[in-house]
Amino acid sequence: MAAGDEEFCKDYLVIDAKKATLYDVACILICSTDSLKKREFYDEQCEDVDKSTTWNLRRRWLIFVSVVLQKFFIWMKKPLTFTGSFVETWLNLLSSNGGFFGLIINRIRGKVVKVEESSEKFVSMIGELDPRLKLDARVGKDDGRYKPSLSMMAAKLCYENEAFVKAAVQDQLKMVFIGFYEFWNDYQNQFTTHATMFQDALDPNLIVIAFRGTKPFDANDWMTDLDISWYELKHTNDCDDCIGKVHSGFMKALGLQKTKGWPKELEPPSVPNNHHPFAYYKIRENLREILGKNPNAKFIVTGHSLGGALAILFIAVLGLHEETSLLKRLEGVYTFGQPRVGDKGFGRYMMRIIEDYNVKYFRYVYSNDMVPRLPYDDKALFFKHFGMTLYFNSFYDGKVMEEEPNKNYFSLVWIIPKYVNAIWEVIRSFILPYWKGKEYKEQNLEKLFRMVGLIIPGLSAHSPKDYVDVTRIGTDLN
Repeated sequence: MAAGDEEFCKDYLVIDAKKATLYDVACILICSTDSLKKREFYDEQCEDVDKSTTWNLRRRWLIFVSVVLQKFFIWMKKPLTFTGSFVETWLNLLSSNGGFFGLIINRIRGKVVKVEESSEKFVSMIGELDPRLKLDARVGKDDGRYKPSLSMMAAKLCYENEAFVKAAVQDQLKMVFIGFYEFWNDYQNQFTTHATMFQDALDPNLIVIAFRGTKPFDANDWMTDLDISWYELKHTNDCDDCIGKVHSGFMKALGLQKTKGWPKELEPPSVPNNHHPFAYYKIRENLREILGKNPNAKFIVTGHSLGGALAILFIAVLGLHEETSLLKRLEGVYTFGQPRVGDKGFGRYMMRIIEDYNVKYFRYVYSNDMVPRLPYDDKALFFKHFGMTLYFNSFYDGKVMEEEPNKNYFSLVWIIPKYVNAIWEVIRSFILPYWKGKEYKEQNLEKLFRMVGLIIPGLSAHSPKDYVDVTRIGTDLN
């Protein structure tokens, strides 16, 4: 790490999988600490020796797995992109032509309906799993379910293209579309982060900001999730007081600046018209403008999966910059299937913000969803959730808890219960419309995805479809 990088953090662990050679990967397991620190891909600083656990074999193993998986997605980036495009194109061909037999008939007649990927009719695989776009008409804006339902629908929409999102917001949700954004990642040197903003028509004083989660065929998103590097952020560059250790991949996706960290304001680009928009700074700019015009307006921030991590980090950086005027207008943060973001110190920092500004933070966890149980919460990795958990089982019964059951997912004690639950979820996919109503009928693709849970319990439970159902038919905990 360059010297300038150290100004915004006290301690750090930086692992650059792109620079790691095969020898480097092996070195993680077999080399001494001093030898490992000399490798180009690995950089660590810990002022307190007791806090450095490089010697810990379990931690070495987790770093090894992280690097190997990142290397896999680096190698698979183009094949994964091709596969995603192929799968989604075929799914759209099938849905646009009335299914397989309809496609065959239209092919014979020479009238195959094709949908461009940038079209408002093109649906991602996430959208094919759950095509619902409207809110439950039985839930009014004064209902405790309204904002969670609206938030989850916004988080689900973020997986689609701009034209689709705009049409869905205006035509299905009947709300005011503000914008759809692609944001620059300074470390990956490309646009990796997406978000959307719109204004609630039923409550014109409510602005919704939603971050996109991990797309199934986006290697960059998976690499962001798998990177277990961290920075122990200083409260300010000229102060040794820290806000805690924070997942570096999530911060980079939100707009962390190389060598500068989180400056309160960005400097103008050296080359005119060569400014890349960064998620945190652009959304904050939009909020300042919108809220400045409407003194009664408030906003909520939401996201599913990676999007949930970005949502709560957005609030963390607002606190870091002491954006009091914005934090006072924050109505709530709703995250669904959110991974762990930082350590216990970061949790304490966030709880101060939540208490000082009376922020409503709702972290939803469905059943055995594996993502909220990662990265690991143990002595090898320090990541911890904070605040209360709104946990829902596979019957959609919910309760408020300090931590979801089986907090680290890979517990041997939970292996059999997880597989039994996965079998029940497959059965439930066939009987749910008879149990809860026809609007909860699952698509064949979703039923097929449920089968994945029979192999990897908890993966299919991460589907946005379950979180949409939780906000509609789950226990009202708000």
